[in-house]
Amino acid sequence: MSKKKTIKTTLYLSPDEYHELKSIASAEGIPAARCVREAVAEYVHARSARLRPSSIGVGRSGRHDLSERSEDLLDGFGRS
Repeated sequence: MSKKKTIKTTLYLSPDEYHELKSIASAEGIPAARCVREAVAEYVHARSARLRPSSIGVGRSGRHDLSERSEDLLDGFGRS
């Protein structure tokens, strides 16, 4: 994990969650705090992806008048 500025916070866990977290961290040879940071990062990433569809912006034409000129631009389109 890269060194970034961090903010200290308090987290409340049940005794079972705490002991399981410590056990996982120990088995992986990393601090429990790192497990929590990684879990939060994954959660935030998954939520962010759902809130902002990846399709947003893929159809950008670069033209700012497209909606105003749509009828002119589509004139004759679809006619045989």
